[in-house]
Formats: sequence, structure tokens, C-alpha cells
Amino acid sequence: MSDLKSLRPLDGLNRRGFVTAALVGGFAAAALPISATTITTNTSGLEAGETRIPVSDGALPAYFARPAAGKNFPVVLVVQEIFGVHEHIRDVCRRFAKRGALAIAPELFARQGNPAAVPDIQTLMRDIVSKVPDQQVMDDLDATVKWARREHGTGKVGVTGFCWGGRITWLYAAHSTELAAGVAWYGRVVGQPSALQPKHPVDVAASLKAPVLGLYAGRDGGIPLASVERMTAALSTPDSSIAAKVSRIDVYPEAQHGFYADYRASYRAEDAEPAFRTALDWFARNGLEL
Repeated sequence: MSDLKSLRPLDGLNRRGFVTAALVGGFAAAALPISATTITTNTSGLEAGETRIPVSDGALPAYFARPAAGKNFPVVLVVQEIFGVHEHIRDVCRRFAKRGALAIAPELFARQGNPAAVPDIQTLMRDIVSKVPDQQVMDDLDATVKWARREHGTGKVGVTGFCWGGRITWLYAAHSTELAAGVAWYGRVVGQPSALQPKHPVDVAASLKAPVLGLYAGRDGGIPLASVERMTAALSTPDSSIAAKVSRIDVYPEAQHGFYADYRASYRAEDAEPAFRTALDWFARNGLEL
């Protein structure tokens, strides 16, 4: 092993601007109550747990999972919902690890606060999520790829994200030259530009560097189908990159936002299960055999 077990929070981590120095176990407070449909993937045959991702101003807490034996793993970056790297996101990492990947989910809100401890969504959005700069997230994901390369993640790199992380998946596919493919789950694609979010997925769609599969819900109250149609059109302009032109968006007509989130009432197994198989197929077609 390299530094996987020896990495610890840097001395004075909080003084350097980090609020979250460790991941909190279980589910985020704002995500409660937890549904009986919750899926739990065990760690048999895996190495899994918390680690640290070195970045320029400290170290990000992160959760990783990978096969206990072997090397040269494909890498899957798992990008959190607004609730942070809570138990559902950790379980998604284990699901990919069971298929042979090194899956890693950095806590991308670590400088802004601890999302798991915030009791309601409104406060979470106002006090933490709205304060996270896109460029910071891009840099942190780049650092996560570098970490994975040192930890036997020498295969191709994929990214998948949910809700907040779905939007980030599109942006990262326009940013990274190392990425082979992305899968964006019901991520917002349009919005007003701001200092922290200067561009949205529809603005960068034509310049994707890696192909993205979008998985969206027909009954999503927060992401109108009209915006999804705008994104589809933006992927196929005459000036679009090859990666953009081969990207696609699948819509599940009866699903609601969060239909893959098995711990929530929005979960819809009849859409979530085939959507995950489609995601795996998408990765395989782009060189990540999982």
C-alpha cells in the first residue's frame, strides 16, 4: 500500500479553511426519514473506508471502496447529492467496487460545512451548498483522480453523480481530459450564471471532452422536461464536439427526482434497476468494464 492508511487530517486543518475534517456515519439528518427500501451493500471482498485526498489547501475527507485484491482498477468518481458523502453515496461506491472498480467519493463541501449534520434542506442549501464554487469542485475532482492513480486506479476514469452531483458530472465532462465517460443522474442543466457558478451544463454541452449519459425523470418537479430538451439540443449543434454528439439523455416518464435514491420515498425500483444497468453498459462502451 502507498499512503492510503497513513494519510491523516492535516495539522490545523480547520484553521486552513476546512470545516469538515471527517465523514459522519449513517444518513444525513436532512434526508430523514429513511425508507424501508434502503439497499445495503456489504464490504465482503472489498477494502473500504475513509481516506484523505491531498489538495492545495489541506485534505478532503473521502470514502473509497475497491476490491481487496488486484490492481490496475478502473476508477469511478462518485459525486454526492446535496446531503454530502452520507451512507447512500458510500453504498454506491461499494456497488461499483463489487464490479471491480476503485470508487471514490470526496466530501466536496468540506470547506463550507458538514452537510450531514444540517437538519433541513432549506438551511443546507442556504448555508453550505450555495457557497460551493464550481472551480473548487473541478480542482478537487482532479486531485481525486491523482489520488486514485497512486492507489492502483490506473484504468480508465468515469464519473457519476446524483442531483447536485449530476450537474457536476456534466461540468466535469467538459473540464477533464482524463475522463472516459460520465453518467449524470437528474442533475440540473440550466440556471442563472453567478460568480460561483459561471456556467451551467447547457452552456458547456457542445464542448464536452467525454461522452455523458443523462438519466432523468419525467415527473421531476424541479427539473422541467423543457430544460432537458434544451440540453439535448445543445449536445447536437453543428459545432458540438464528438463527445457531445455521442452523448444522450434517457428520460423515465413515470419517475420522480431521486428515483435511484433507495433510502427515500422517491425511489422507483422499476426505473432505478434498469437505469443502473444502462449506466454500467455506458461505462463499458467507453472502456470501463465493470
